[in-house]
Amino acid sequence: MRVHLGSDHAGLELKHHLATWLVEHGYEPVDHGPLSYDPDDDYPAFCLRAAEAVAAERAEGRDSLGVVIGGSGNGEQIAANKVVGVRAALAWSDETATLAREHNDATVLAVGGRLHPLDDMTRFVEIFLRTEFSGAERHARRIGQLADYERTHELPPLPASAEPPAGDA
Repeated sequence: MRVHLGSDHAGLELKHHLATWLVEHGYEPVDHGPLSYDPDDDYPAFCLRAAEAVAAERAEGRDSLGVVIGGSGNGEQIAANKVVGVRAALAWSDETATLAREHNDATVLAVGGRLHPLDDMTRFVEIFLRTEFSGAERHARRIGQLADYERTHELPPLPASAEPPAGDA
């Protein structure tokens, strides 16, 4: 499986570590940068490229995933989620890494290089890569609603339980 990597200067050390770890564990890492430390770099340049590569390869039927890394992972997750067809999730625990794939079928994982020890972040990535989407109907339905909105920009209908009673304004 190909794993596309993107980061900023705060995630550079983890990205280099992950590239080696991925090879050692049978994955094919693709590094979208940065390649060297620059405290003034901008994560969108690298994370958007990683996310676009994931989306393009998955559209071709490949089983590619991505990992984007920054100081907190928040900006990197936001950037990746701007790419049509990508679902990026921020992981800060084993459970969030699992649920990102199992419930949300996330295709990109974001992690914060300044928030966790290297071993923890590596484990989050490993869990993410090894976890399959459950395929449960409720999760597939929700992902379908998001994909429909991404395509049409039409909001999904509210469930009957969310409608105000007749006569209420």
